[in-house]
Amino acid sequence: MRAGYGPLARANAVAAYNNIGVESGVMSANPHQLIVMLFDGVDTALCAARKHMASGNMAEKGRAISKAIDIVNQGLTAALDLKKGGEIAESLALLYHYVSGLLLRANLHNDLQKLDEAANLLSEIGSAWRDIGNQL
Repeated sequence: MRAGYGPLARANAVAAYNNIGVESGVMSANPHQLIVMLFDGVDTALCAARKHMASGNMAEKGRAISKAIDIVNQGLTAALDLKKGGEIAESLALLYHYVSGLLLRANLHNDLQKLDEAANLLSEIGSAWRDIGNQL
């Protein structure tokens, strides 16, 4: 290895590249694609949480679940338009609130069943969003 390109420098470069890729995707995405990206992000976070829970890495499990909760609350819930979306948006808001509670309890009690329930609910909604995109 050349000087200045050790493992840490490489990791930083990879992270920067990934951030640029995500930022580019966000900047060029339409509103539907942004929601799909949020579902992809929450799925990734929940997979990481499951892995960390299984391995006993509680700090990383907590970070991954916190990230998932942030995506649900600050992304998916915040994106709802309750006036234009009517009953569907209200139902999604209630479901997202329920999922956030599941994730909080999963984190607090290291409860894989609650984590999986939240992941399954979000996966179903995410699949529906992806199907809508395929039809557009």
